[in-house]
Amino acid sequence: MSGPILFINPNSSQSVTDGIARALVPLRIVDGPAFEAVCIAHGPPTIASAEDAARAAVNVADMVRARPDCSAYVIACFSDPGLEVARSLTSRPVLGLQEAGILAALGRADLFGIVALGPASVARHRLRIRQMGVLGRMVDELPLDSASAEDVGHSDAIFEQTVHLGRRLKDRGAGALVLGCAGFAPRRAALEARLGMAVIDPVQAAGAMAIGAVLR
Repeated sequence: MSGPILFINPNSSQSVTDGIARALVPLRIVDGPAFEAVCIAHGPPTIASAEDAARAAVNVADMVRARPDCSAYVIACFSDPGLEVARSLTSRPVLGLQEAGILAALGRADLFGIVALGPASVARHRLRIRQMGVLGRMVDELPLDSASAEDVGHSDAIFEQTVHLGRRLKDRGAGALVLGCAGFAPRRAALEARLGMAVIDPVQAAGAMAIGAVLR
């Protein structure tokens, strides 16, 4: 298939969307599929609540319907909103950041941990992890203090909070840290250097998986 791999950011932040696009640049291959990142202009700035995630699922489905030209779709939100619905609408690959990030972590370490944006995210994520059947390999998911998707990629104070939570997870046995939001993408390398452990950017994990799914 010659169409782009479409990363659908269901929040309205152009800054987060630009960070997603930059994170995908190293994955581009000659004669391979292009990456395209779009946001939902009428979505919330951050997918913070269960209601946000439910509304995002509808918006993701509408975007998949509107872009039949794409070779694959990635839901660029760690709650994977609308993943099952989107998969029912197309025969082309549809990936979610949470699934892709966790699968990448399991390829790097026996046990993993997650840093979430806030306490409200943890219950939503845990349901997906239970559905994946890998809850026994998660050390824990620790939340930031309700950070925004934009701030986790740019705020130095939140970066330090993330380092602190990452160290707690590492001390408890996690060999890989999954960043629980697409907005973290600009900070992955710096976090890995500070923590001395595998740090998984789910954006890059999903991008690599999508390339493998569409290459012929």
